[in-house]
Amino acid sequence: MVWLNEAHHYLGDPRLGEQIGAALHGLLTGGRGPVLVLATLWPEYARQFMALPRPGEPDPHSRVRELLAGRTLAVPEAFDDKALRAAATLAEQGDALLADALTRAATTGRIAQDLAGAPELLRRYQHASPAAVALLHAAMDARRLGAGPSLPQAYLADAAGDYLDDIDYAQLDQNWVESAFAELTQPVHGKQAPLRRVAPRPQHLATSPPDDGRAPLRPSLFQIADYLEQHGRKTRHRLCPPASFWNSALQHLSHPDDLYNLARAARARHRLRWADQLNQRAADNGHVQALLAQATRCEQDADLDGAMAWYRRAADAGHTRALALLAELHEQTAEPDVAETLAWQAAEAGHPRALARIAVLRERASNRAGAQALALRAADAGHGQPLLKLALLRESRGLHQDAEATAALAAERGHPQVCAVLAGLREANGDLDSAATLYQQAADTGHTYALVCLALLREEAHDPAGADALALKAAQAGHTRAVSLLAGLRAEAGDRAGAEALCRTAADTGHVPALLAQAGLREQAGDLDRAEALYRQAADTGHVHALMSVARLRERADDTAGAHALYRQAADAGHFPALTALAVLLEKRGEPAEAEAIAWQAVEAGQHHALVHLIAVRRRAGHEAAANSLARQVIDAGHTLRAAAPRTPLHPHAPGPGLTPS
Repeated sequence: MVWLNEAHHYLGDPRLGEQIGAALHGLLTGGRGPVLVLATLWPEYARQFMALPRPGEPDPHSRVRELLAGRTLAVPEAFDDKALRAAATLAEQGDALLADALTRAATTGRIAQDLAGAPELLRRYQHASPAAVALLHAAMDARRLGAGPSLPQAYLADAAGDYLDDIDYAQLDQNWVESAFAELTQPVHGKQAPLRRVAPRPQHLATSPPDDGRAPLRPSLFQIADYLEQHGRKTRHRLCPPASFWNSALQHLSHPDDLYNLARAARARHRLRWADQLNQRAADNGHVQALLAQATRCEQDADLDGAMAWYRRAADAGHTRALALLAELHEQTAEPDVAETLAWQAAEAGHPRALARIAVLRERASNRAGAQALALRAADAGHGQPLLKLALLRESRGLHQDAEATAALAAERGHPQVCAVLAGLREANGDLDSAATLYQQAADTGHTYALVCLALLREEAHDPAGADALALKAAQAGHTRAVSLLAGLRAEAGDRAGAEALCRTAADTGHVPALLAQAGLREQAGDLDRAEALYRQAADTGHVHALMSVARLRERADDTAGAHALYRQAADAGHFPALTALAVLLEKRGEPAEAEAIAWQAVEAGQHHALVHLIAVRRRAGHEAAANSLARQVIDAGHTLRAAAPRTPLHPHAPGPGLTPS
């Protein structure tokens, strides 16, 4: 078991957070077990980690987002009535802690907060001296605006000044800082205190000692209690900190993330002078986003030399987009050779869009020859985006022949998707003849989905024979859903006979997915015998999904023995969802012990929802005690009970205009 309290301290670490997320994901999916990773995470951090970046922006939480996807459970603020009744029972049975907590929290349901000392923390905050309250407000504001959890004592002391009114400030004595910190560090219940001293472990490095032979002094660091921090986020979210807060941050904070986050907060609150100075300090300390912000500000002030210097620092820190932006600046200042060199460096570092941006800049500056030369060189190196951008830009300017010529050049160099995207754009604009020509050009150079698009155009033009030929050709080229896609559209339009004829023709050529599509059409028509025969024909070729379909039909026909054998055959072939279906079948057949054993096998094979399905079947059948018993086993084994997302059955569907996936 791995327990991560306040997981944002781990997953949100700017240097190691992604590595930690990847390591945890590997632990959960690597086949070792039983493994339980249990973590607490505040909602705002969950939203931050799960948010998708905007196009062109960095993605700092991709591995953490992968880890959290489908694995988060919301913890309510309070226990519900059922849980409170259970707590009361435990209290009656002798749990003194619960009995004491229920005397205060039975009406609100906030048992956990009470047990953790929240009321005393809140009371201490509400009755603290003015100086202590000022320190807490400074700490609350620092945390909610993005500073790290460990705050220097000198920062809090200097920040607190303007939180005091004139009368309270005049009454401070020389020892007010020591007195206020002593007051706030006194613990309440357990080991909690409004502020607690943080003792960072020393780093034992092989470095020379200071000249005087003594270890360097470390600043005194303090951390506000989690409950008070969260209380501050709720009660102070509309308040802007006073000037002493920003000035103290500028004087005492040195971590680049703290400085950058507070700079953003200051700018959002129109404290522009503080924002500029804090961002400057963050940039001086190497924060990449702050470096980019400084460069942008220089650009806005027409200080291109300054912008280049900041972009260069960001690029040297490993930010590939900074290389691309630096390349653009050199292009704008008439240094095309330098720009192209930098764009190639960015492309080699994983940012090929830099080449496309330089090509577009040249095109817009009427340097069409230079734009095309760079795009062709990029295409020969495996980057088709520059030619795509040029084709779309020329199309948007009404240069349709030039756009087609650019797409043709891309196709010749192994990038047929340019023709396909341009075709989709023209199809969306109603120019179907031109779209067909471009789709054909893309198909001729290896873009198999273009054949499907052509088939759909032929179908819309009431040429079913032409549509059939193209769909069959796409199937032969490896596009497995080409036939079922067209057949589905035809069936939806009411031409079920034409849909089945296409499927039969494709099946006769050995195209197994066409058998499945034809079987599905027969099943929809109620011809279950013919559907089963077709599914079995596909299953005989080794198609395990067809086995599942036959088993499902046998189950519908009350042939549970036949369904059992088929599910087992599919599972033995490596299709482990069949174990879940088999467990449910055994449960319905009145064999709960066997069903449970199979469901656990499914979990061990990676089908984590098998037990959830089995519990649901028991509850629907009214077997509540058996369902609860299994649920307790699941929890005791360290698994999470959550409903499986409903699986949408595969059915043919047409892409929207202009969509041309490769």
